[in-house]
Amino acid sequence: MPDHKVVDDIHRIPKRRGNGILRREIWVDGHGKVTRYNLAYINALLHGGDNGRVIGYDNAHDFHHRHFFGEVEAVVFTSFEDTEERFQAEWLALRKQK
Repeated sequence: MPDHKVVDDIHRIPKRRGNGILRREIWVDGHGKVTRYNLAYINALLHGGDNGRVIGYDNAHDFHHRHFFGEVEAVVFTSFEDTEERFQAEWLALRKQK
């Protein structure tokens, strides 16, 4: 059975709460194991490059990596849940700064 997308969420954030978009895409295999993911906070007012992606984690291009204001760096992957928690913590910390 091929991988299939189980989550495809777009959450628009009001200006008073930070503005922008939170994007979550998750694909799983036939056993329910996460095989692909894309987690992103998009706000072109904060960052015009990288299609407005301010913070993001994904495993496209055959490696796990983090996007941060246009910079891309490889990250150590322990689990999808850990990556999702990391993304959430970073997004919340950034929101508090703005």
